[in-house]
Amino acid sequence: MAALVEAQDLVMVYGTLRAVDGVSFQVDRGEILGLLGPNGAGKTTILRILSTQIVPTQGKVFLSGEDALLHPERVRAFFGYLPETPPLYEDMEVREYLQFVGEARGLSGRRLSERFSWVVEVCGLSGVLRQPVRELSKGYRQRVGLAQALIHDPPILILDEPTTGLDPLQIAEMRALIRELSREKAVVFSSHILQEVEALADRVFILNQGREVASGTREEIYRRVFPQPVFRVELEGEFSDWRAFPEVLEVEEIGVGAYRVVCAQEGLFQSLCEKGIRVRAFYPERLSLEELFLRLVGEGS
Repeated sequence: MAALVEAQDLVMVYGTLRAVDGVSFQVDRGEILGLLGPNGAGKTTILRILSTQIVPTQGKVFLSGEDALLHPERVRAFFGYLPETPPLYEDMEVREYLQFVGEARGLSGRRLSERFSWVVEVCGLSGVLRQPVRELSKGYRQRVGLAQALIHDPPILILDEPTTGLDPLQIAEMRALIRELSREKAVVFSSHILQEVEALADRVFILNQGREVASGTREEIYRRVFPQPVFRVELEGEFSDWRAFPEVLEVEEIGVGAYRVVCAQEGLFQSLCEKGIRVRAFYPERLSLEELFLRLVGEGS
């Protein structure tokens, strides 16, 4: 069964700048892919290509099996798109705006009424339906933007920085909603906030300067950065003679008497004990996504 979203060898060139450089990925139904990278990495450009706003210099995009470059009008029914700044009409009331978007999406009658009620409930908009959009806070604008992306019940969601402007409670609610929606949809979202991607994405696609740095689950990315075993070692007092242990490949001091040690093989704990070195703690190290990201982006710079 084909993936709902498939990008093949995307390239986007602006003059001398290669904003996107040979990027490929796919997203299946029931999966959340997080595009992660610093500002200017190419995340928004990729989402604009997926949402048929711009045509790539090279490459292909397939949404629900349809060629998005050959049939952009057709595939627009397959996705909902939330840009970083939602496309809202300032003078409309929220209810008018959502009705307008629903009708523009081809909904009418009972179906429009059902979808309108659903997005109002799940996006928490019942208290602002009669307010003009221009009077809404940043958080409520974001909610209305998500509602317009969902009103036609698309199989694909494309979300650019979906929690921008939300308070901590709203962020938690938005994450829960996206996870719930992903049970039946393919979700692609971008963020430069590592905690956001770590909390939400099933798979991560790390970008830097338009190119893929790494992709996969957190565990797969971890194994790319550290293919060998990594341990946190805490000793009683400082220690510098790591060359005495042939299994040690790399050592990083991370505190007083604390080290991150990359080993070629197991057995370091036993070797330390045999040499009479007093060990306070010894356990497998698990780096955060932030630490992995910084190492990878540093490699790719």
